[in-house]
Amino acid sequence: MSARRRNPRPAGHAEPVARSRGEAEEPGSAPPRLCAIELGGRIQPGRVSGLLLRPENARVLYVLAHGAGAGMRHPFLENVARALAGRGIATLRYQFPYLETGSRRPDPPWILEAVVRRAVETAAELAPGLPLLAGGKSMGGRMTSNAAARKPLEGVVGLVFLGFPLHPAGAPATTRAEHLQQIGAPVGQSGPAASGRRAGSEGRRDLPMLFLQGTRDALADATLMRDVCRRLGARATLHFVDGADHSFAVLKRSGRTAVDVLEELARTLDDWATRILAPAKTRGRGRSR
Repeated sequence: MSARRRNPRPAGHAEPVARSRGEAEEPGSAPPRLCAIELGGRIQPGRVSGLLLRPENARVLYVLAHGAGAGMRHPFLENVARALAGRGIATLRYQFPYLETGSRRPDPPWILEAVVRRAVETAAELAPGLPLLAGGKSMGGRMTSNAAARKPLEGVVGLVFLGFPLHPAGAPATTRAEHLQQIGAPVGQSGPAASGRRAGSEGRRDLPMLFLQGTRDALADATLMRDVCRRLGARATLHFVDGADHSFAVLKRSGRTAVDVLEELARTLDDWATRILAPAKTRGRGRSR
């Protein structure tokens, strides 16, 4: 199905404008464009809303899913999208069905994963020719990786996690990361992610992954995150934001501000994307840990 440009206005969602409060247009930039992600008859409400922010110099598009407790218009995601746009990285934020219809209870995993897949397909339709990154904040990132582990996400050249939720608070474990070993890109997929990478036994190639984590994240013990990424090998890049919690908030006594953290996140993602999008011979020159 092709993406529709008109205001989708799905059930339970009346959205008259393409820009949310606090998401003012910056000089020289276009506002986010409201779009629809069609889900088909199996998933209600049949389609969900998305926000595409594509700067004129976009070189890659990040399909960005929200966390469990807040939707695509959460200020953190709005700020991330604007910061990335300033670096030539487009974003497609989108809603999961439960928030689209006004519920606070997340949909079953199979629905969340299906929506991730449709969001990636829609991104390819909206921005043909741009390589895709996929992932998101907390639950959104984990549902993206779950979907990718079941079946490669077509056109996606890398996964980006904004606070991977490795375990529940107070219960350190790594079982939520076991599926990451199964993630890959189709052997036949063209693009920088497929170039120069080994094929797996299931006809897949390693897919680069970027984990952006806070050192105070109660949902991801730092030592366990290092172990997870070590097992993933060269495809995993782990970057810790010093003093940040799961929401990337830092303590006042740290001397850092939310703007500082946002800049660090955007810069790290930008540098990583530049590296994985470069020709294979220039890749692998060191990863942040």
